[in-house]
Amino acid sequence: MFAVVLVGGFGTRLRPLTNAVPKPLLPLGQRTILEWMMVHLARGGVTDAVLALGFKPEPFLAAFPDRTCAGVRLHFAIEDSPLDTAGAIGFAARSVALHERNEPFIVANGDIVTDLRIANLVAAHQRNRTDGALATIHLTPVADPTQYGVVETTPDGLVTGFVEKPAPGTTASRHVNAGTYVLEPASLAAMPGDGPLSIERATFPHFVQQRALFALQTNDYWLDAGRPESYLRANLDLISGARIDRDDAVHASAVLAPECEVRDSVVGAGAHIGKGVRVVDSVIGPRAVIGDGAVVERSVALGDVAASHVVRDTLIAPA
Repeated sequence: MFAVVLVGGFGTRLRPLTNAVPKPLLPLGQRTILEWMMVHLARGGVTDAVLALGFKPEPFLAAFPDRTCAGVRLHFAIEDSPLDTAGAIGFAARSVALHERNEPFIVANGDIVTDLRIANLVAAHQRNRTDGALATIHLTPVADPTQYGVVETTPDGLVTGFVEKPAPGTTASRHVNAGTYVLEPASLAAMPGDGPLSIERATFPHFVQQRALFALQTNDYWLDAGRPESYLRANLDLISGARIDRDDAVHASAVLAPECEVRDSVVGAGAHIGKGVRVVDSVIGPRAVIGDGAVVERSVALGDVAASHVVRDTLIAPA
């Protein structure tokens, strides 16, 4: 099975981290966000993934010189100009002739962290095909739907509408688009890939009118890692084993000096934690150096922190 993974965004909300590193290549535990996604896609039967690239494609090409990740073969579709979500899907899918194949394919946003069982979403879509489904989307519940665009469905999963940031009491739905889809090749007729087009604002509402959009609601772990607080939360959840696969907190090659304290934090490969340093609820990137006596709390430090400096609630980009 093929997947199209949308990784061409600018990562604006995670600047300055994304000034140097594209968002999907940011560390998540001892891997990257994209590597974790590929692990889960592979478990769901994905053998090939097309990376829909736009902003800064070079780091992706450099990160995967053999064009494989977690056993998944990678293909690169590089946009000349931003195409938005549906435009990017149409462009990337056609680059590997998915429009000519007779099987559905996966689409995933590249900044989503989830333990969704891809096979369950595919199975739901196969059932929906008998009712004319062009797409089946994953939905996840949120505590405060007024901050999102919610999705309204019938009891059998037919999507009936979208409500953007609903006022309290205006909709019974608490489910939002979780950023993973199964699409039919025929759906690409609505996504030509030759110009900007939004799947959320244009394509999916069009499918709703055709009664061709279905949804699967689950309570699986889900985070949009595109915001500083959620990116940090995803890392801390990973090392605690909260819902997603547990990963090592401190890489074996990291150097921790005597009398330092590292608690509830990720420390990447080759990082150096100096004497008397205190690191709590934070991510220390690969090869980052935290100078003697520094304090890092609730922060992401992909770059160095000088000796004796105190860093709280801060994003530090690599030099």
